[in-house]
Amino acid sequence: MFIEQGVHPENKFWKYIIGSLIIILASTLGQIPLLIVVYIKSLLEVKSIPTNTDELMKVLDSNLTLFLIMLSFVFALASLYYVVQYFHKQSFITVTTSRKKVDWSRVLFSFCIWTFFTVASTVAMYFFYPENFVINFKPIPFLILFFIAVIMIPIQTSTEEYVFRGYLMQGFGNLSLNKWFPLVMTSLIFGGMHLFNPEVDKLGYIILVYYIGTGFLLGIMTLMDEGMELALGFHAANNLIGALLVTADWSVFQTNSILKDISEPSAGFDVILPVIIIYPILLYIFSKKYNWTNWTEKLTGKIEDQT
Repeated sequence: MFIEQGVHPENKFWKYIIGSLIIILASTLGQIPLLIVVYIKSLLEVKSIPTNTDELMKVLDSNLTLFLIMLSFVFALASLYYVVQYFHKQSFITVTTSRKKVDWSRVLFSFCIWTFFTVASTVAMYFFYPENFVINFKPIPFLILFFIAVIMIPIQTSTEEYVFRGYLMQGFGNLSLNKWFPLVMTSLIFGGMHLFNPEVDKLGYIILVYYIGTGFLLGIMTLMDEGMELALGFHAANNLIGALLVTADWSVFQTNSILKDISEPSAGFDVILPVIIIYPILLYIFSKKYNWTNWTEKLTGKIEDQT
């Protein structure tokens, strides 16, 4: 069982608090290269030093900014590996899956199915609302973006999955004997982590329904499938394909994407639609393909006490 792989007598919850602080510290250190490059360019061009995130994002070329932002996740993932292996004395595969090795076919299937949906929905939006988009495609900047994104964005999404659906899911399993508690806590924290995204300022707090709902989707995938493979594929497709297809002045990622959304940002049923309709359909597809059963037990059942 996936959660139980992290539930051991020596794995007390306080260790996960310390481990999380180490990961946060490493991520913060990983932001230093971006700050140094921004500071140097501001001095060379005799510009004022940016005082907020919005100003910071506009100092450098968007491709360079994306690369430097993603570096913090490289630091975080490396520290997470260290924490799991040497602080918790647990093999990294145990926070990935309950299988003996990573099932890459699951990762690929999840990636492909969500890529198809993302591309199809973007094409549909462009077809029905062409006035909301402009062609943003420039071959050389896009090619550079493509290579940066293909390498760095999966690192970012994998880091988030390992932290939330792997490390913290098992961590909260040491704090409670019921599986619903890790599922709820990791989903709420995952959604709350996006609270400071620029989309929240533009769209309002209703966008948190989408973020928290996505956290629940990824958590349910992980618990039902006894591993993170499906969540890894979904999250990578969601961020990677999104970054390549569409950007907006108010989005968290400013990229040299194919399209630019120039519409006035607003949130309504389109924010809730994926959570109440699309996500259940996706779970149904996965459940049929991988023969998921015992939903109540896997999502709300008791965690076997390893002590």
